[in-house]
Amino acid sequence: MPNPLQFYIQKFKKLRVDRSHGVAPHKPILLLAVLQTYQMGSGGGDKVFLTPELVGLFKTNWSLLVRTQHDCRISYPFYHMKSEGFWKLMPNPGYQNIERFEAIMKNINGLQAAVEFAMLDADLAQLMTDKESNLVLVHTLLNHYFPETKVNFSRSEARQLQLFNSIEDKILNDSTVTYRQEMETLIAEKDEEEIFLRGSLFKREIPRLYNNTCCISGLRIHAVSQVSMVDACHIVPFSVSYDDTVTNGIALSPTLHRAFDRGLIGIDQNYCVTVSEVFKEESSTHGIRAFHGKEIFLPVSSKYFPAEENFAWHREHVFKMDGNNYL
Repeated sequence: MPNPLQFYIQKFKKLRVDRSHGVAPHKPILLLAVLQTYQMGSGGGDKVFLTPELVGLFKTNWSLLVRTQHDCRISYPFYHMKSEGFWKLMPNPGYQNIERFEAIMKNINGLQAAVEFAMLDADLAQLMTDKESNLVLVHTLLNHYFPETKVNFSRSEARQLQLFNSIEDKILNDSTVTYRQEMETLIAEKDEEEIFLRGSLFKREIPRLYNNTCCISGLRIHAVSQVSMVDACHIVPFSVSYDDTVTNGIALSPTLHRAFDRGLIGIDQNYCVTVSEVFKEESSTHGIRAFHGKEIFLPVSSKYFPAEENFAWHREHVFKMDGNNYL
């Protein structure tokens, strides 16, 4: 077998890309983003997950390097990279015959539903982990696919940080009306990457504001891995509100998150828990009814408190007070 680095240099130079409207830049842009995640220490061994960092780097690399009229969509190369031989898609349960679901993977939501992660060849993952080999592969992609714009690549990580900071500022400080207007524009423009980033950063920001603590149960676990034990819960569903601002979010444990979304619990005007009468519960020290009347834990700053009008919407449209409004 040839030297692994030389082997992948040649593989990267001969990526199978569409050339009908100029060389499609999707695969090299994605590989650059993956290489950067390894440089930044957020690479996952031989696993490539669709993380905010990866999507943010893909989006910023595209803006800095691409001058063709192709659509900026990470779902395309993440799926089609499997044809290169060094990238294997690992499906989520129910999607084992991955080829049958190609149609839904033209967008990020479909890709997330079907694919858990991509598995890299062990040799390639090792090269990406090695700093010097990583840089050689980066320069191979830049020189071969982006010779005219490669000078811009040095601004990639700073641009990604600016993008994240801008989105976090909007989540923390925008009004619901302003945020919804921006989201409607992003949806109309089919900017899937920024929509994904906004939702992902909402999921990070809400637990942070609540000190990674469930606002009802007080559950707080320091996990060794990156797995979170506290969810960011939209009070008014995103599909209704298009609202990722902090006043439309609370931090809940997965069980209480599900109970809230299904209307088994609500929050009253005094930030106290109300429990529905529509279900029966066996006596348990871990039951839901024990939280009835409990005041929820709130962020330190009152400007980040959940909005009462959002809880009012939830009480009217989701919370099931008794059997008469059970859905």
